[in-house]
Amino acid sequence: MSDLKAKKIFVTGGSRGIGAAIVQVLAQKGATVAFTYSSREDAAAKLLSTLPGTGHFYLQMDLAKEASVQAAVEQVVSKFGEVDGVVNNAGITKDGLLLRMKPEDFDSVIQANLRGGFLVTKAMLKPMLKSRKGSIVNITSVIGQTGNAGQANYAASKAGTEAFSKSIALEVASRNIRVNCIAPGFIATEMTHVLSEEVKKAILAKIPLERMASPEEVAYAAAFLLSDESKYITGQTLGVNGGMYMG
Repeated sequence: MSDLKAKKIFVTGGSRGIGAAIVQVLAQKGATVAFTYSSREDAAAKLLSTLPGTGHFYLQMDLAKEASVQAAVEQVVSKFGEVDGVVNNAGITKDGLLLRMKPEDFDSVIQANLRGGFLVTKAMLKPMLKSRKGSIVNITSVIGQTGNAGQANYAASKAGTEAFSKSIALEVASRNIRVNCIAPGFIATEMTHVLSEEVKKAILAKIPLERMASPEEVAYAAAFLLSDESKYITGQTLGVNGGMYMG
């Protein structure tokens, strides 16, 4: 089991879904966790009350606003001192067929998912470079590897994040900082619960393991990449997709 005792980790978009599972698993494994929410402070407060250990906290952050990202990072570094790990999980979707997609819907997804990850990573690298250690995990998607009709903006943002991560991994490897991605497939969350049985059957037909993953299964992968057990792994994308895509 990945040991994260004494590690201080920052998770964006950690109040619900996959992000909440990541926060919970990291805390269970001994890490002290700071996590962000965008609009649902009630969800963040509820999650915080369930976490084992002490020193955890949450804060509001808007990925689309550079000042908001900078303020959040400064607060985390001020409280933590050193930051051992970062999980860029926050993101949005605005789906639609390309011919019907508004330019602002394309821009907003790229702004939040790709540019937002850039802002967080750039700001968090400064304390990591100073301490000469750290692990950054970017949550992408199988959609960024396969594409998906109606999600050109989302797919572009996630594929871009993978390429971004490999480039940064090359830049900071000499400072003992690692950068990797996790590309989840279909995960059983609030978003998939509302799908019709017909749609769910069509999805499962594409998955060799014949089921969706739990959010915790993504979280365990994140815990591994944040731990010292993966200290010789960088620039990689770990697919948590049940065999849906084997690249």
